[in-house]
Amino acid sequence: MVDDILTTQELAIYLELNEKTAYRLASEGKLPGFKADGSWRFKRVDIEQWIEEKKQWQK
Repeated sequence: MVDDILTTQELAIYLELNEKTAYRLASEGKLPGFKADGSWRFKRVDIEQWIEEKKQWQK
């Protein structure tokens, strides 16, 4: 279950982004995430859904 939640660093690796870019996108509401004790966290399923939505939008 722990693998289903990503930190900003793990998300950046997963999306092949700079960690600061991932943090900025989350802060701007452009990535689906939530704060837990002041740190961003991301549900893997939400990120995968976000990717699929972006792929559909670009067609």
